Amino acid sequence: MKLICNGKEFEINQGQSIFETLKTEIENAKNEIITCIFNNEIKSLNYIPEESGKVELLDYTDTEGKRVYVRGITYIMAMAVHELYPEALLTVNYQLDNSMFCTLEKLEITDEVISNIKSKMREIIDEDLPIKKVKMTQEEAEKFYEREKTLRGILQINTETKEEVSLYYCKDYYNYFYGVMPISTGYMKAYDIVKYGKGFLLRYPSKKTPNKLQDFMENKKLMSTFQEYEDIHRLLKLNTIYRLNKKIEEDDGKETILLAEGLHEKKISDIADKIAKNKKIKMILIAGPSSSGKTTFAKRLGIQLKLNGIEPKTLSVDNYFVEREQNPIDEHGNYDFECIEAIDLRLFNEQILKLLAGKEVETPNFDFETGHKSYNGDKMKLEENEVLVVEGIHCLNDKLTEAIPLDQKFKIYISALTVLNIDYYNRISTTDTRLIRRIVRDYKYRHYTAKETIQRWESVNKGEEKYIFPYQEQADCMFNSSIVYELGVLKKYALPILKEIDNTEPEYAEAKRLINLLNYFKTISEEYIPESSILREFIGGSIFEY
Repeated sequence: MKLICNGKEFEINQGQSIFETLKTEIENAKNEIITCIFNNEIKSLNYIPEESGKVELLDYTDTEGKRVYVRGITYIMAMAVHELYPEALLTVNYQLDNSMFCTLEKLEITDEVISNIKSKMREIIDEDLPIKKVKMTQEEAEKFYEREKTLRGILQINTETKEEVSLYYCKDYYNYFYGVMPISTGYMKAYDIVKYGKGFLLRYPSKKTPNKLQDFMENKKLMSTFQEYEDIHRLLKLNTIYRLNKKIEEDDGKETILLAEGLHEKKISDIADKIAKNKKIKMILIAGPSSSGKTTFAKRLGIQLKLNGIEPKTLSVDNYFVEREQNPIDEHGNYDFECIEAIDLRLFNEQILKLLAGKEVETPNFDFETGHKSYNGDKMKLEENEVLVVEGIHCLNDKLTEAIPLDQKFKIYISALTVLNIDYYNRISTTDTRLIRRIVRDYKYRHYTAKETIQRWESVNKGEEKYIFPYQEQADCMFNSSIVYELGVLKKYALPILKEIDNTEPEYAEAKRLINLLNYFKTISEEYIPESSILREFIGGSIFEY
């Protein structure tokens, strides 16, 4: 058998791991290698190939490399807590700026507790202990869980698509983690534990600085939004897949759907009431990352505004692009349509000021094929009871509306901030939820395959990190568009199109990861989903026109 790596060919003996075969390549890498892709599948460095293939070595600067690192440092933190405070109930909640916010029940989090956990983690890391994956049959696992009286990894039992149950062992500590783990504890050198709010932050490096921690960027509004939804779903006992699946078994998801949709309606109504109370507001700006449900949210907000005697009027930023020859060029020599300089800011602000002053304007129409604006007699004027609603990537950046007084603007940040966890140690990424939404919508309405959507996703994320996330704390309010039951519904649509990607494609690793995640969910019928639901924007059947 042979392995191809970095353009070189390596002979591999039967029973030899990738780490053993490629030891020289791994040692000579610029950054520390933590995992790899073998024949388009994410594998541990301890993986023993049974066939020839191509290997791509991954470090922390790779998306999957970072995932493995974060998984590893979370495992070490959980191990340290278990050794020090075995009675404490640890929950890994959600991510905040290269940190995971965690809580402990049955234990007061003091400076001494934080210091002890940090020291124990350093001790475990310095020992460079092996982390080994142990597999059991479903029958063996049932006996194991009955004997051990633990919930760590119990979600794997009786999952229809899993014939085996796997746990990661380090010394006597075991736990389940979704995905590949580092081969030893010595890989996770950069970390910190910081007391924060009612819990603590497990901090790790960014992809840009893999060997050191950057300064923590506080996101108080984002955390408050996360925490509010976390508290609500914990109260409803809908904070893990295990609990959600149990609830779905009881009534096919009827009550869960009613609760989730009722929560959305209440929050949208609250936002509309807040806007209505401030008579100075004449402009509502909505921004959020891809597949957040911005369009449906804007329409539902419009209904609530009308109930408050306010008529919303939409203005599209897409009609205000600069002429093609004036459009900025990116580092690859292509037109950069996402940067704020691609917008004709002078014209945009000039027309908004006139509208807010009660004057009539003729709005442009931008032709993306020719790259030029034209005027076709489209007139707009704001009446006294009307507000301007603008949705776009730059809406939280005051540079977009720099001529408009702050007290006349109301900025809303919307994102699917997932609070549902796989279990108490494994969170579901907000980004994964949005990606699955987009895969379904792209296939259904834009005729893109899952492969094409996955190919574009990294570029989409880069644009969000550059133009949306830095401004999210400038929002006057945040709306969480996540729906606790949605992955159980999206599963039916996403699985067939994800399975179209075979193991000859580079996108197979990501497709397989998403398939494995979706398989944990019990399928939920869309029968009881309201036609006004944000989820309808992705699966179809919406009462709104898009």
